[in-house]
Amino acid sequence: MSYAKVITIAVLIVLLAACGRNAAKPDESATEAVPTDTDSTRGAAGTSSPSGTALTEEERARQLLAQLTIYFDYDSSEIRSDFNDMLRAHARQLAQNPNMRVRLEGHADERGSREYNIALGERRAQAVRQVLQLQGASSTQLSTVSYGEERPVELGHDDTSWAKNRRVELVYAN
Repeated sequence: MSYAKVITIAVLIVLLAACGRNAAKPDESATEAVPTDTDSTRGAAGTSSPSGTALTEEERARQLLAQLTIYFDYDSSEIRSDFNDMLRAHARQLAQNPNMRVRLEGHADERGSREYNIALGERRAQAVRQVLQLQGASSTQLSTVSYGEERPVELGHDDTSWAKNRRVELVYAN
């Protein structure tokens, strides 16, 4: 399969995943813990697929590119190390496709003032932007926006909901 076809397939997978990103919500195992990968991408964190066979480099890259959300700890804009491989895969894809664009949407939970949460969402989006640029993406490919607490994925008023709302979403342009 040619390199262009592989990239085209990867982009289509990312776009399909983006269309259904609100349908599959991350698991929450601890009260104050930040969500982990969804069940469908859990194999990306390891080296085997659900069937127990080893993942090829291409399959692992596909799984990492299907992940479009980075979660943050409370009141933090520091990117956790468990998102390094995912961000590296997205940066590589952007570097290899200079016409590709992505919007980094920063979010916060409902705690804190509206103004504070907008600023926190912006710091989170800028942190992701910086990592992507350091790993090869061009600044012209990246834009940021902060929604603060205005677009929660979980409407609850508890640690589980708040953890799911502290995030940056990667939204690829058409």
